[in-house]
Amino acid sequence: MSDARRDVAREVVERLRTRGVYLTGHETDDQLVRLLEAVERFEAIVENRGGDLMVDEPVGDRPPREPDDQRFVLPQRHKTESVDTFLTRIVLATERAAE
Repeated sequence: MSDARRDVAREVVERLRTRGVYLTGHETDDQLVRLLEAVERFEAIVENRGGDLMVDEPVGDRPPREPDDQRFVLPQRHKTESVDTFLTRIVLATERAAE
């Protein structure tokens, strides 16, 4: 893996982790990108619907303290959950948040 590619992967991992997304370290580059895109779509819907990401997103591995609307809380990935299953749950949460 090239240095530039490794740097991009590290940046994506950091962006996901700061949003409270659990990563095993075994995700592929493609999976990381798909996760980040799904999370960013979810966040865009939340913001569009008036949600406040500062109160709706988890802090590290802790759940959000006082979400203004439970629909605006990003699902948490379970320790044994596959990336595809988690992505499906994010898509469903995005649809609920958009309602």
